[in-house]
This record gives sequence, C-alpha cells and structure tokens, in this order.
Amino acid sequence: MMLLRLAGLALAALLLAACAGAGGTGGKASLWVTRDRGSRVLLLRNVEAGQTALQALETATEVETRYGGRFVQSIDGVEGSASARRDWFYFVNGIEADRGAAEYKLRPGDVEWWDYRSWAVRMQEPVVVGAFPEPFVHGYDGDRRPAAVRYADAALVSGARAIGRLIGAASVARVGRPVPRSANLFILRAGGPRAVAGPRFSGYEAGDPVSFVFAGDAARLARDPTMIRRRYRWP
Repeated sequence: MMLLRLAGLALAALLLAACAGAGGTGGKASLWVTRDRGSRVLLLRNVEAGQTALQALETATEVETRYGGRFVQSIDGVEGSASARRDWFYFVNGIEADRGAAEYKLRPGDVEWWDYRSWAVRMQEPVVVGAFPEPFVHGYDGDRRPAAVRYADAALVSGARAIGRLIGAASVARVGRPVPRSANLFILRAGGPRAVAGPRFSGYEAGDPVSFVFAGDAARLARDPTMIRRRYRWP
C-alpha cells in the first residue's frame, strides 16, 4: 500500500508539473538594456519566462529601485536624474509598460527592453518599432491581438504577403479594405526607408491596437527583422 501511495504522489507531481508547463510559465524571454533610444547596446540576454520583469533584470544586472520596486532608479550604476531629465524606461514587445517592473510577468517569447534616455523633449513613447515582429507575434500582457496588413499599391503586394506570413496576419489587402478595430495594423507604403509605430486610436492604453507604417524593402524586413532592431523609429 505504501508503494502504491508513493507512486500516486509521484504521478500527481508529474501532472502538476505538466499543468504548470501548459500555463506558459516556462520557456525563455529576451532582455535588452540600451542607452539613448537604442543607439548603444549594454546587454542582450535570454532570461527565464514566468518571473517578473524586475526579477529578470536583477538576474543580469545590479539594480536599485524606489517605491517598492515599481520604479527602477539605477541599472549597473547608471542612475536616473530628475535634474538632468534622464531615466530608465522599459518596453515589453515594443510597448511602453503601464506598470512597474515588479508587477509585469514575463511570458515565453516576450522582449523586455530597458532604455536609458532623456525625457526633456518627449516623456512618453507608447509604441516603438525596435522589437518587431513584436507586438504582432506575442502581444502585450499575454493578449495577442489579430493582425492585418495593408499595402498602398499593387507593386507592394509581394512584400506585404511576406510580412503577413511573418506576423500571422488574418488579412493582407490593399489600403482601403476595412480593418477590425481590435486588430494591430501593419501599413506598407512606397518610398523609404522609414518605419514608425504608434497607437491606432486616441485614448490609448498599453495593449490597445497599434499601427506600424513601413516604407522600404518589406520582403527584406520579413527575412531579417533585425534591420530595425532596438530603434524607436527607423532610420
């Protein structure tokens, strides 16, 4: 009887572990630390998903916080300064976070990006292009929105389809075809090079629908998203 009981307990433990894995707490996320809108890379590392953004940062750097961990004051001795109007800001999947790093739980595939920059001219950067193909692929806070691709003229259709495959778009069509209000939108235009991102609608909150506008070689971007990696906008 004792052996049967032990076997039953072992099986229960295995089932619990399997359920935990199904919940998406395993796997890896990416951690980036940069300065000046991504122009200088300080750290690139894979971290464990399932922990908070602050815990992940603390595994790789020396961190000083304020307000119970809700505000990161210093990373590896680089300290924010109200007088100099420079601080650390962080994004998840290219979206400026709406909560303290101690409150955001990383999911597999997430990109956690810390950037030390001036806020003298512009305080907020709600959406940036530099984590592409995020937030199309993994969304924000575990919520992945449907995606749509729209292209400005027929000469762009091949590149638009390549982007659509990369981001799992529900539709790829000419500009003018309606896009659901709930969808993230990628717009491909002629000319370039240029890539900018922002909210689709006013009253934006983190995780709401976003739009990317890209002009350039979309097929190349689909093959190599690193061409706009770690930039707020491109070039």
